[in-house]
Amino acid sequence: MENIFNFKNEIIDLCKEAEVNCAAEFTKIDKICQLNSLKVLTAFHENRVSEIHFNSTTGYGYNDMGRDVIEKVFVKVLGCEDALVRSQFISGTHALTIALFAFLRPGDIMLSITGKPYDTLDEVIGIRENSSSLKSYGIEYEQVDLMNNEFDYESIKKILISKKIKLIEIQRSKGYSTRKSITLDQLETIIKFIRSIDKEVIIMIDNCYCEFVDMKEPCEVGADVVVGSLIKNLGGGIAPNGAYIAGRHDLVELAAERLTVPGEGREVGPTLGMNKMLLQGLFFAPQVVASSLKTAILSSYMLERLGYLVEPRYDEKRADIVQNIIFNNEEKLIKYCQGIQEASPIDSFVTPDPSEMPGYEDKVIMASGSFTQGSSIELSCDGPLRSPYIAYQQGSLSYEYGKLGVMNAINKLL
Repeated sequence: MENIFNFKNEIIDLCKEAEVNCAAEFTKIDKICQLNSLKVLTAFHENRVSEIHFNSTTGYGYNDMGRDVIEKVFVKVLGCEDALVRSQFISGTHALTIALFAFLRPGDIMLSITGKPYDTLDEVIGIRENSSSLKSYGIEYEQVDLMNNEFDYESIKKILISKKIKLIEIQRSKGYSTRKSITLDQLETIIKFIRSIDKEVIIMIDNCYCEFVDMKEPCEVGADVVVGSLIKNLGGGIAPNGAYIAGRHDLVELAAERLTVPGEGREVGPTLGMNKMLLQGLFFAPQVVASSLKTAILSSYMLERLGYLVEPRYDEKRADIVQNIIFNNEEKLIKYCQGIQEASPIDSFVTPDPSEMPGYEDKVIMASGSFTQGSSIELSCDGPLRSPYIAYQQGSLSYEYGKLGVMNAINKLL
């Protein structure tokens, strides 16, 4: 069966070698998956989830029992005070935008301490001009870059002492940058440091790609608010869209009124038949995240053995489901992504080419033969066409499908 794609024998042998040498890492992932599965099941039990919660609302969405229970389940899973979990969020970027506009006012200063955020936030913040940006409303933006993949504590302290910062944004996943992603240990340490200087500043975490990779979530180590997408980790490949904002009750209430209408907030928003999918997606999420991590580890091992630079290495501690492969070659980046597309369940016959995409400065090559458009918990691979030509691979609904995809991408590459 492995030769359906006409894999070279050397690739099959390398894959077998990789699975033997990655076995200890796979065991660690299985333990985390077990603990997070227990956390999810406990949340379902404590909130007495029932078939009645699968019912749908339309129109205004008043009195949606299922929607309310979903948000209580997320509160337990994310270890926070409150949560807003809605299909009205079209993406993680949208949820982050809602949060920023909800928490910041004209004259406030937002500080990013992980360098420039993901490309799609450039026009939201005003890094690139847009008449609807935070900047256009008189909200200032500053950033502190990481130093050798660590927080620049000295620079952060200087800014916090010299200026009144309203909100600190920390993006855990690397985005289209070359830095490492932020581990939960790093996050806990920097939050304690910030609190020693300023107890009032809002600490907001972009947690996209990071949920269930570890045994805790950001609010459990002191974050005020955390934001993520449901077509990534917590949707389990079943949620068709949506995102969440979770954390302090007062902040979640502000976000709800920004998403809908002041005075109505979270009381409105129809679920349109999605409750079952959101609950079922969360139920499967620990296992799907585990499969994504195993797929990333396998690809990291195999591509490093073939002489490519990878980040993280197969045996490094991971903060998210993203695997970087540094090709230093435009053609190889394109070939690898095309190989991932060929092994996808949807549009396997389509050949992706680099193209312009909304929100990005560079052309992007994107392989995503997924059941849900843009889903990055399903196996996908993309990257901007700029040096050093990095492939950003993420997701896989099962390890077995992920393995086939990686083997085919390497086959295409060779």
